[in-house]
Amino acid sequence: MAFMDYSPRLGFAGSEWVGFDNFIRFFRSPYCWQVIRNTLILSVYGIVICFPAPIILALLINEVKSQGYKKVVQTVTYLPHFISLVVVTGIIKDFTMSTGLITDIVVFFGGERQSLIQNPNLYRTIYIVSDIWQGIGWGSIIYLSALAGVSEDLYEAAAIDGAGRWKKLVNVTIPAIMPTIVTMLIMRLGQVLGSNYEKTILLYNEATYETADVISSYVYRVGLLDRDWGYSAAIGLFNSLINVILLLITNKISKKLTETSLW
Repeated sequence: MAFMDYSPRLGFAGSEWVGFDNFIRFFRSPYCWQVIRNTLILSVYGIVICFPAPIILALLINEVKSQGYKKVVQTVTYLPHFISLVVVTGIIKDFTMSTGLITDIVVFFGGERQSLIQNPNLYRTIYIVSDIWQGIGWGSIIYLSALAGVSEDLYEAAAIDGAGRWKKLVNVTIPAIMPTIVTMLIMRLGQVLGSNYEKTILLYNEATYETADVISSYVYRVGLLDRDWGYSAAIGLFNSLINVILLLITNKISKKLTETSLW
């Protein structure tokens, strides 16, 4: 389909073969570098800010001795993951509109009253913060599982050597879960151009296209709304190929440097 001027009425047999025309059209489009830039920026923010958040939460929970407090924290942080994305984006829009709760807080501290979600300069901040809120608890589960497998003998040996809580964390805990961290990072880097299009479509609007429009949301618009099937398939194929290449490169580098890899 990516190499055709595809029409559902004509099907694959009847649609005209256009070769790389759809790809060339995308690279010459004024939207091309805008959506690629937005996708990369959101992905980098996600890796730098969102990826470490569940690790930090898991390490903090692991240091808590009270089982009751642990359960409360885990329950509170897990809950947002189970809320429908439609509901989550609805809450975000309500809280960041000109009369919303978050806007009221911003105004209280001297900020300007405006619809925050319609401000292109604030969209990425809202997107990333809401990502952390919704995914930090659920993402910490795998790291808590890895922490549960760390032998207590290692901590006892470190204590005998005079290590305090911080040195135990740096020299025992983090190295023990590093293979899990590396594996999750490889998988995350393999999705650099795969932003959450459902959330983007539910949050963005014409006022924020400049910073909010990503490759997947652009594919949705030109494919399902404009019905330009071949063009959207070409963009989607380009996106998938880049993600696969990044996954292979990251896996190879990780295997060479850390001896930890997916295969």
